[in-house]
Amino acid sequence: MQVIAVCVGLPREVSWKGKPVTTGIFKQPVAGRVRMRSLNLDGDQQADLTVHGGIEKAIYAYPMEHYAYWRQELPDQPLPWGAFGENLTIEGLSETTVNIGDRFRIGTAEVMVTQPRFPCFKLNLKFGRDDMVKRFLDSCLSGIYFSVVQEGEVGAGDAIEPVSRDENNVTVTDIVSIYRREADHDLVRRAVQVPALAAELKTSFQQQLK
Repeated sequence: MQVIAVCVGLPREVSWKGKPVTTGIFKQPVAGRVRMRSLNLDGDQQADLTVHGGIEKAIYAYPMEHYAYWRQELPDQPLPWGAFGENLTIEGLSETTVNIGDRFRIGTAEVMVTQPRFPCFKLNLKFGRDDMVKRFLDSCLSGIYFSVVQEGEVGAGDAIEPVSRDENNVTVTDIVSIYRREADHDLVRRAVQVPALAAELKTSFQQQLK
């Protein structure tokens, strides 16, 4: 398991359907080592902090293995690393096997899995098509959000080393299933007991149980 690319980008204003939109979804791979801080990477920012970023969504990672799927789905679309707005393009970690609450060491930093990604309209903007959010959700290839347990430096080629595994055994893919209302109540009940699960999702899932 390793980091393939470290990608950052600052918010920029672009036009979408005739209206100006400020977004930080445009990321580019960078060379060298980058400081990972509690809210983001150096050189990276989110535009709308009401729905992006924060402690529980500090770092977004997307598996390089998913790019093969998207190259088939979007054959005319350029897909360089960072195309999905990820901070880390990674290899060897899967949403189907990684638990919410799992911890990993990357470079000199330590991170913890908190939730999948559920994109907003800015993914449509990024790809210039109205169906991209739906395609992304339907694919269940959500990527992984991390909180930063210990700040440090990361770079392409760094190993992703397991530190601890959450004993609740609720995977990132399980959370996607609950979000899509495709999970049974037993899984939902187990998910809301996971301390590391993002607070907003936990509240939403508790409403499902009611």
